[in-house]
Amino acid sequence: MKQICKHFLLTLFVVVFMVQNGFAQFSVDAHLRSRFECRDGYQKLAVEGSNPAIFISQRTRLSFNYESKLLKLRFTPQDVRIWGDQTTLSSTGVGDNPSLDLLEAYAEVKMGNIGWVSAGRQQLVYDSKRLLGDRNWNQNGIAYDAVVFKFPIRKWNLHAGAAWNTLVEAPAENPYPTARIKSLNYIWLNRKFSDRLTLSLLHISTGVTRTDTTNPLNFRHTSGVFGEYKGGNFYAWGNAYYQFGKNQKGNQVSAYLIDADAGYKLGKFTPGLGLGYLSGNRSTMGSSGTDKLFDPLYGNRHRFFGVMDYFRTFVSQTKQGGLADYYLWLDYKFSKKISIRNTFHSFSLAQINPTTPESKDLGFENDLIFKYKFNDWGELESGYCFYLPTESLKKLQNVPDEKFSQFFYLQLTLTPNLFKQTPTPEK
Repeated sequence: MKQICKHFLLTLFVVVFMVQNGFAQFSVDAHLRSRFECRDGYQKLAVEGSNPAIFISQRTRLSFNYESKLLKLRFTPQDVRIWGDQTTLSSTGVGDNPSLDLLEAYAEVKMGNIGWVSAGRQQLVYDSKRLLGDRNWNQNGIAYDAVVFKFPIRKWNLHAGAAWNTLVEAPAENPYPTARIKSLNYIWLNRKFSDRLTLSLLHISTGVTRTDTTNPLNFRHTSGVFGEYKGGNFYAWGNAYYQFGKNQKGNQVSAYLIDADAGYKLGKFTPGLGLGYLSGNRSTMGSSGTDKLFDPLYGNRHRFFGVMDYFRTFVSQTKQGGLADYYLWLDYKFSKKISIRNTFHSFSLAQINPTTPESKDLGFENDLIFKYKFNDWGELESGYCFYLPTESLKKLQNVPDEKFSQFFYLQLTLTPNLFKQTPTPEK
């Protein structure tokens, strides 16, 4: 905590000094998000006789942004807490669990006429956020300690990034938890061909340690394409990614992911449909064999496969079977500020294997989301979701005596700009 405060004060002093001398633009933005949740089957089917969990969580952020012709700085401390998460301290009575950390702290430096390089703790958000995203539903979000090179090449944008993760300043060896990515490397190539069509190519190589106490890494490679089309009343986007290399245990990998979504605007109504398909294994993985279960890496989870978040960790939650999501949605805009969307999902396993139920069918989910943007800096969002499971899902989750599973939330997001100073015009 003390180190965070020291770094913050030093950075703020330097930035304010430079701004006061008219060298650059400086802004301070606030972000406050409070969310009420009533969980009665969220993330897992509700058990008969259980009571709903009701709580309020809150995210508080301040973003300090400095920008000149040669340098950009961004510093974002954040506090995330549950209302009432206080503890009792023997010496002072009632205290508070510390929850202040750094979401972002990085610098971006211009490299002559070549491009920019950013280094530090930063969010990596690309395309549909399927593989590299901000995980915005989670109040903590997600950021990466990374270095990223950004090159404009004619009409293309090229990004090349890398991260090397370590838990402690060890005198020797480089172990790391097997459940986390130790080495992250990616190349992203993007071009906007017109106001209608955008295309991106993405390749990611991720290395994980073979055990928690050894150094060797096994690398999984993911390559694919993202496309987005906007033409008149029609809108569509899609992903297609293929994985190869080795998984954490050293098995060969051959897996794929396909996402597609399309909608057509009819006045205030916009109907649409979509597909999400994550390949799975027909046989359980042992010491040999090819792993066909796709790993979505550190991409957004809540954005895909339903608001109730039943499918986030596919090794355990689908028993390596993968997942297919066929969905229909209908959006209605009452005005520029008020809209409502209903999405109906049909879930099934992509594959069955000896550890999954015999039937692929996993049931249906319905997500109803209401949004009211009452100002440029304020939005109110509410959602009501429910799930109708099959016997297969009950077996996967080991919930034989389930009751009606539902989830309700009410979320207020405020993002005002607190201060902004532009550079002094040159005489």
